Amino acid sequence: MGVFDRLKKGLARTRERITSGFRSVLPFGKKIDDEVLEQLEETMLADDMGPATVMKLIDGVRGAWKAGTIKETQEIIPFLQEQIAAYWPSADRQLRFAESGPTVILVAGINGSGKTTSVAKLAKYLADSGKRVILGACDTFRAAAVEQLTIWSERTGVQIVKHQQGADPGAVAYDACEAAVAREADVLLIDTAGRLHTQDHLMRELNKIQRVVEKKIPGAPHEVLLVLDSTIGQNAVNQAKMFSEHVNVTGLFLAKLDGSAKGGIVVGIRDAIHVPVKFVGLGETPDDIEPFDPQTFVQALFAE
Repeated sequence: MGVFDRLKKGLARTRERITSGFRSVLPFGKKIDDEVLEQLEETMLADDMGPATVMKLIDGVRGAWKAGTIKETQEIIPFLQEQIAAYWPSADRQLRFAESGPTVILVAGINGSGKTTSVAKLAKYLADSGKRVILGACDTFRAAAVEQLTIWSERTGVQIVKHQQGADPGAVAYDACEAAVAREADVLLIDTAGRLHTQDHLMRELNKIQRVVEKKIPGAPHEVLLVLDSTIGQNAVNQAKMFSEHVNVTGLFLAKLDGSAKGGIVVGIRDAIHVPVKFVGLGETPDDIEPFDPQTFVQALFAE
């Protein structure tokens, strides 16, 4: 099954809500008017895009209608697809690599979001692209997290730096940086402890890890990726906002986008925190990762 088909399957519930609503308010050949736009707005608000995003998109449709760019209802969906896809310019979606020395990527997210599995997928993806990758197992608080990442490192053939469960995450990060430099790694991928903004001690540990890598490797961390569970809707937006208040999130990894995801949330998050989606998870195996492609996403979101 290709990327489009897997996205289409995962977005089935969202698409069903969208397309069934659109069919009733956007019959073929009907002239656009204010009543159509009001009905369209109500339909879009029923999804997970969020009111601010919906208002922006509706304003765009209204502006195009007033300018004569679009005139009939069947032109609205292609227009929306183009507008939504433009939310993620290509340059924003690329990983930022260090000019010299190892690139350090911190991966954050709450427990249950699919964070550790996403780290494994990233490791495999980067290794398959020819990068020398080292994993730093800094999630030392959660039971079996180090063990889980160790199993993934063995499966993906990627080296790992780890301490015992309960060890100081900053110390693990320090050793991982040392190893990345000594072994001339291209990428150091650091798994951090799952945390909520209310867990101050864990947020402090995340900040401590940042400070450690900043001191050990110039310019690090080069990326801070936040893993979000795509199935939880507006809660994902709230999590994204919370993390962005504490750390400089540079990109999102949307996990579980194959499992009846609330697809409108992908758009809502972009509007809420202005951070690009860089990767999506489309299954449970290490190979089930894809760089985020907005064109494929919007096609799957609105597909019949």
